[in-house]
Amino acid sequence: MAREVAAPLAFEEVAPPRISALRRSLQLTRRHPLGAFGLLVIAVLLFAGIFAELAAPYDPLAPNRIAKTFAELSAPVDAEATEFTVGDSSDLGFGQTVGIGSEQIIVLLIAGNTITVERGAEGTEPVAHEAGAALGSTAVDAVSGPSVKHPFGTDRLGRDVLSRTIFGARISLMIGLVSIIFGVTVGSFLGVVSGYIGRFVDSLIQRSVDALLSFPPVVLLLAIITVIGDEGSAVRIFLADNTPIPQGTFLGVPDFLNIFVISLGIGLAVVASVARIVRGAVLSIKENVYIDAAKAMGASDARIMWRHIFPNVAALIVILGSITLPLAILAEAAISFLGVGVQPPVPSWGADMTGPNRELALSGTWWPVFFPGLALSLVVLGFNMVGDAFRDISDPRLRGALGADSGRGGSGL
Repeated sequence: MAREVAAPLAFEEVAPPRISALRRSLQLTRRHPLGAFGLLVIAVLLFAGIFAELAAPYDPLAPNRIAKTFAELSAPVDAEATEFTVGDSSDLGFGQTVGIGSEQIIVLLIAGNTITVERGAEGTEPVAHEAGAALGSTAVDAVSGPSVKHPFGTDRLGRDVLSRTIFGARISLMIGLVSIIFGVTVGSFLGVVSGYIGRFVDSLIQRSVDALLSFPPVVLLLAIITVIGDEGSAVRIFLADNTPIPQGTFLGVPDFLNIFVISLGIGLAVVASVARIVRGAVLSIKENVYIDAAKAMGASDARIMWRHIFPNVAALIVILGSITLPLAILAEAAISFLGVGVQPPVPSWGADMTGPNRELALSGTWWPVFFPGLALSLVVLGFNMVGDAFRDISDPRLRGALGADSGRGGSGL
């Protein structure tokens, strides 16, 4: 009789369909529209900070002038001539000082279309002029409202507010990145060491953190900037003499050393809060079983902190950086508003909202203060939105929900 042999059933594993990076980006955008808006704001900030020379229509430090033409020469004149023939002299006046090329002249007499002038006024040199040369004057285009020529208007010195706002993005971006890289790096290191090692090291670090956090943030920041930002401070002298950090303009940032020192001061103020938050996360993580297993296998404390503790707090550190960076930009604006931050005439959002511009705003001239403040508000809002979106995406529970949608091929789009 034939024997029947049971054959195992073959199960075919069906892999979930792969979705493209573009489709996944669209899914994330749909789930986090505010995060996408924040990312767009940050992209505009990066573009303005990196390509400010291309994006700004005017020099942010140079006053803009309005030229007015009163008459034009009908015949050429040499450097010694005192009588000019012009096409129309109706706009000229006796005793009026006008410019022609690089020379200033004073109108002494007007007889029809012939004028008698004094050459080389105001220390200028008399030179020959061709027919058609314009006699006119220029005036600073100060405190003019928003227009087609100057969309954000001009300030009291005739500088274009739009150009200063664009260049201010570079200053804010540099201060935010330097301060956060320094503050979050040092604070995370201290937090990991304090939370993992504990005992005396933990007490020493946390009591120092308590001392720093006992000060109001603005007072603490002012104290740090005053100590390390002074011209004769040890930190400033050390950076100037022992590091390649330039004191003048570098990477398009004027007075680079001063702004770098301000960034370090803000970073020092960030260290305390970051260290406290990271320490709390490490205290929870080090109680896990895999930490005990690593110790039992003979792993050193340094290896455990680097290979097991740090990867588990990396997402938290990134979120802290994204949340703290706009606070660092706000801190720069606050100390510039108080007069100890970025100094004029360097374009800075905080500095442009204080001093004479603030007085103009109180009298009704709002645009020199409004547009830098609007840019500052949008950047802070954008970074906060991106931080919230990244927190949601990095949450394992929400990430699982997104994965479930992805497994269905993104049918919800």
